[in-house]
Amino acid sequence: MFSVSAAKRVIRIVFGFTVLALGVAMLVLPGPGWLTIAAGLAVLATEYVWARRLLDRIKKAASDVKTRVTGRGTPPGPESS
Repeated sequence: MFSVSAAKRVIRIVFGFTVLALGVAMLVLPGPGWLTIAAGLAVLATEYVWARRLLDRIKKAASDVKTRVTGRGTPPGPESS
């Protein structure tokens, strides 16, 4: 039969994929789609390397957007001399 650790692993995987699917649905429905996708990937990243890599890519993209929007972290241009 199943051990307790195997049952917890199955529950984490099912929960992660469910949250991920809800996030994908929220891309076209009202709701925080990208945030929910990141949460689902965070749960799945405890079990799968591909989820960790995808979550890291999303974090980098969010950081790049934040840098562009706030203007912080950009190297000084020639006009600031």
